[in-house]
Amino acid sequence: MLISIVLWLFAGPLLAIALVLLALMLATWRIAAKAERLVPACGKFVEIDGNRIHYVEEGEGRPIVFVHGLGAQLHHFRHMLFGRFGAGYQLIALDRPGSGYSVRASGATGRLPEQAEIVRRFIEELRLERPLIVGHSLGGAVALALATEHPAAISGVALLSPLTHLEARGRQRFDLLHVPSRLLRRVLAHTVAIPLSLRYAQPTMRFIFAPQMVPADYMIAGGGWLGLRPSHYFATSTDVVAVERDLGRIEERYGEIEMPAGILFGSADRVIGEAVHGEPMLDKIPGLDFERVEGLGHMPQFVEVERVVAFIQRIAARAFAGVN
Repeated sequence: MLISIVLWLFAGPLLAIALVLLALMLATWRIAAKAERLVPACGKFVEIDGNRIHYVEEGEGRPIVFVHGLGAQLHHFRHMLFGRFGAGYQLIALDRPGSGYSVRASGATGRLPEQAEIVRRFIEELRLERPLIVGHSLGGAVALALATEHPAAISGVALLSPLTHLEARGRQRFDLLHVPSRLLRRVLAHTVAIPLSLRYAQPTMRFIFAPQMVPADYMIAGGGWLGLRPSHYFATSTDVVAVERDLGRIEERYGEIEMPAGILFGSADRVIGEAVHGEPMLDKIPGLDFERVEGLGHMPQFVEVERVVAFIQRIAARAFAGVN
């Protein structure tokens, strides 16, 4: 009798924990299935060194490759910018490895030089002639890594609200994503992370878009649902952990960038501050085209479409002028 009571005292809580985990896993599966039903894959796939890269393309002419930010995917460009450039451009937007419908290679680290090398190999695989790279947020850091480590592969960089400097307090904004342990990251991805992300999706999006409003069609047309899947959470957390290992070193090389470069930054960006990540770049990249937009937040491609297109075309004109 005593033994039975002791066993129950141990087994009861363990069973309760197991049931909670099972419920979370089931909820995660249902949310992810809904996400993939609402926002299915829409492009082509190419294998790059064990990474399966999903991308979309439009038009013919000079190539422009779009690299999205943290926790995002190619719809951040495809939805609002494609169809706005007119003739003469080949527009290509890709899902970074692990994001959207791209699959990150087994054992990949997500470090900035690794991601830059994958973009370089992507350019090579598609036989693009020195494209202009447009990078938003973390995608800006990837673009800068590409510009410093593989300058011959591209003709220029046009950066939207880019992450450019390692910031001591920067991690505080992403504490819930900073999970150094791959095992714990995997467990969270398949249990609590996705249900919690769905619960707090609206305040999170309001913070990211502030002070502008979140577009009404963002979750589907803007691809927002795709962030509510275990693989996407795992990749996003991996990116947060990895960026700390390389950005400081890449910062030291900005002065080496000789290609045409431009930055568009909103003065009211609450995610990545313009005072830290924007204006200081004027002293680091020779000839930098810097456009500061008063009152604009972190998502210019959604709320200032014409301005963003004009900015990219301006940098493209300089970049492609030097391409044979």
